[in-house]
This record gives sequence, C-alpha cells and structure tokens, in this order.
Amino acid sequence: MGSAPARPLVIGIAGGTGSGKSTVAANLAAGLPPQAAVIVDHDAYYRNHPDMPLEKRAGLNYDHPNALDNDLLLEHLDLLRGGKPVDLPIYDFVNHMRKTETRHLAPTPVIIVEGILVFVDERVRERLDIKIFVDTDADIRVFRRIRRDMESRGRTFQQVREQYYKTVRPMHLEFVQPSKRWADLIIPEGGNNHVALDMIIAKLTSSLGS
Repeated sequence: MGSAPARPLVIGIAGGTGSGKSTVAANLAAGLPPQAAVIVDHDAYYRNHPDMPLEKRAGLNYDHPNALDNDLLLEHLDLLRGGKPVDLPIYDFVNHMRKTETRHLAPTPVIIVEGILVFVDERVRERLDIKIFVDTDADIRVFRRIRRDMESRGRTFQQVREQYYKTVRPMHLEFVQPSKRWADLIIPEGGNNHVALDMIIAKLTSSLGS
C-alpha cells in the first residue's frame, strides 16, 4: 500500500436530524492522521433566497431534497476529487440565508460529506465510495434537535415544535429513513458507538497506507 489513493476517498454520512451524524463525521476525521480528512456539510448548500423576506424564508421546507443546491455540491465534490480546492458556502441558520464569506477547502485524501439527505440524490450517491447511515431512536433525535435549535439557532420551543410536525417528521419518513437502504454500513446510536467508529477508522487508516 505505502501511498495515498490516486483520488480522494469520499464518505457519505446520512441519518435523521439529531442522529449524531456530525459527531460521527468529526470522530472519523479526528481518528485519521492530521490533515487527512475534511468535512463537507450538506446543510451549507441550502438554496439562497436573499430577496425573500425573512418571514417567508423561515417558513420554507428545509427538509425536502429540493431545498438543497446539489448541483453546486456536485461541482465542488468533482473539483475536490480532481485534486482542486473549492470555496464552500457558509449558511446562516438564524437568518436563513448564505453568508457573504465562504470556506476555502483544499483537497485531502478523505472527504466526508454529511447531511440528512446525502443519499437521496442518485448523482451524489454515485460519488460516494462509502455510505454510512447513523440510526438513532426518534426520541433521542428529537430532544437533540430541540436543544440545538434553541441553543444555537435562536428558535423558540414553539417554533421547533411547529417545524418538527410540519416538515421534519414527514420528510424524515418520506425521504431520510427510506434512504437507509443505500447504506453500506449502519451505525446505531451514532457517535456513541465506539466499536463501529474504531473499526471504520482502522479500515480507513489502512487504506491510506498509514
């Protein structure tokens, strides 16, 4: 083995909201050699509606696949896979729009793409070498969602509750949960499953020739 792969290894991590996808992605990246992996958040690719009033932007269905600009994601993934850097969008979840600044990302041997709808678009799936679905019980996920939205995104409990019943839960049942069938690996309980994470890290480290 002895040398890095000719092109980056792309790992997709999907699962319901609050399932622990971000923790899994962060733990995988941290378990690899320094600068071996970068994380691409699918959430950063929400379509931008700067001319739409805030109230209307807040009411959009952000859990439907159409809310995401997968064309831009695919363009960026293809550039990274080709060894070229990209400037990723940064999304402002409080104001529901992209920030003016971007995040410069250089290609690395491992690229981790995480988001609830990562497996839904066939074009995205085709670019994923390993597909991981984080499967966590709904009660745990919803409490994590409530805490995150209230503490980090400035939402009230009423707003979180309304969005959960209006879009989050229906879209999970329609798109997220069915996408589990595309997974190569299913990790129960997300970032708390240290056995699964250690096995994946060992496999990735071996494939990198480390």
